[in-house]
Amino acid sequence: MPRSVNSVASRARRKKILKETKGYFGARKNVWTVAKNAHEKGLSYAYRDRRVKKRNFRALWIQRINAAVRNYDMSYSEFMGKVHAKNIEINRKTLADLAMNHPKAFEAIVKTVKK
Repeated sequence: MPRSVNSVASRARRKKILKETKGYFGARKNVWTVAKNAHEKGLSYAYRDRRVKKRNFRALWIQRINAAVRNYDMSYSEFMGKVHAKNIEINRKTLADLAMNHPKAFEAIVKTVKK
């Protein structure tokens, strides 16, 4: 009995990967084995970096809050300690946004905390 291969499905699978690797550099975009490896590696980076992105944003918010609080002669850790002690339920994302875009509102929070 002759060997049966589903070349239509195989070709479609390859085309799908090659379509997704469009724009990659060099052989990574058009050589099947290289493109397949690059695609798999890219997927693993995407999975990992969805979590890393959260860490990066938290670090950015902390830096922005720290920079804003330094104008009021406080450190970030001192400020956050007092925020928690006063039971102010406001997250770092919002604090960073207030520090950047609404300095008067941020100043009001700092004054509340300093009392």
